[in-house]
Amino acid sequence: MAVYDRELAKTVLWLAQKIESSLPEGMPLDRGNEKALEQILRRFERARQHDSIKIRPEDEEHVFEMILNEIVGFGPLQHILDDESVTEVMVNRADLTYVERKGKLGVAEEIQFVNDAHVERVINKIIKPLGRQVDAKSPLVDARLPDGSRVNAMIAPCAIDGPNITIRKFSKNPFSMQDLINFGSLTEDMASFLEACVVAKLNIVVSGGTGSGKTTLLNVLSSFIPADERIITIEDAAELSLLQEHVVRLETKKPIGPNSTEVSIRDLVRNSLRMRPERIVVGECRGGEALDMLQAMNTGQDGSLTTIHANTPRDTLSRLTTLVLMSGMSLPILVIMQQIAAAVDLIVQQARMRDGSRKITNITEVAGLEGDTIILQDVFSFVEKPGVDGAVKGQFEASGRRPLCEARLKSYDITFPAKMFMPPSRL
Repeated sequence: MAVYDRELAKTVLWLAQKIESSLPEGMPLDRGNEKALEQILRRFERARQHDSIKIRPEDEEHVFEMILNEIVGFGPLQHILDDESVTEVMVNRADLTYVERKGKLGVAEEIQFVNDAHVERVINKIIKPLGRQVDAKSPLVDARLPDGSRVNAMIAPCAIDGPNITIRKFSKNPFSMQDLINFGSLTEDMASFLEACVVAKLNIVVSGGTGSGKTTLLNVLSSFIPADERIITIEDAAELSLLQEHVVRLETKKPIGPNSTEVSIRDLVRNSLRMRPERIVVGECRGGEALDMLQAMNTGQDGSLTTIHANTPRDTLSRLTTLVLMSGMSLPILVIMQQIAAAVDLIVQQARMRDGSRKITNITEVAGLEGDTIILQDVFSFVEKPGVDGAVKGQFEASGRRPLCEARLKSYDITFPAKMFMPPSRL
């Protein structure tokens, strides 16, 4: 029997809704509540007998688990969310769901929603605890799961073929820098250099395309911030999982109802400056908050971290310029470029390769402004070489130039041997 056969799913959904409506109002519905589980099991048995629902003895445990997923979980998606090999879930419509495993996409034929209403039911179960809502007036919503996984959902009229859900899963145990080294995302020398840059309070922008691993890398870099420093994290939907104790996590708020106000990332960045931050970590700059972030970096908030969508370090500068213009301030392009050159110390370029692997392709310093051009200097880069069977081959190489931030690192008693920055041809 398929995990989520369509006809069986109809029966399970009907039973789940019947049981759910009969439970005491206000009862916490989670797997840790034994009383709730007993009540659900008792009502399951009662419903089967009263409505003459025939279930084969060998299927009883499986059907009850499906009902539990509907009531205390996220329906047909729950067993996929519990699968640690799955990194992304994409519900395109009720009868078509894709999942990503090891960087490769495939159809999850075992997942079958009954209809569009069933998909919307799961969406509402996700967003209800967060105080968010989705309806015809506000058909888009960003949210998160209890484990921090990122969720984006959309319903009609924007979703033409029916409601859809995109879930970017995060590991239950956050990745460490050693994990990224083991995955082949960077070398030990690159990791040591990045750790030193975080400790020495360089302002770092992590850039990359969608799904390239920017947030994962940002989380790893944030783990190097000393435990005695006050950290403010600002996100659309809280995803970062910092290990330090002195952390204040802020999240945007969407308007709910006609008299409700919206709190944007830009509002939170401005407010964070009044909270005595020693480090500001912005999950992603995607609008006018880029100007506030740059100003914070230029006015004493050294060591700030953020991510941005861009395909190369040079594109990152163009993207930042565009985002600053979105702030509504009538600033000359040259002034914006001066702000960027003075604020950003390091750009870490992350990429998802065609074989599904994720690599840091560039660690690039912002070397200042010459005329109307911001000068960039690679410290490390990934040099691709011909591969076989679609696999990406290559090696990480130093540029041969000593990093400009070396004096800054020395002030924190951090030094590196000269050979660490030599290209292979000179070793």
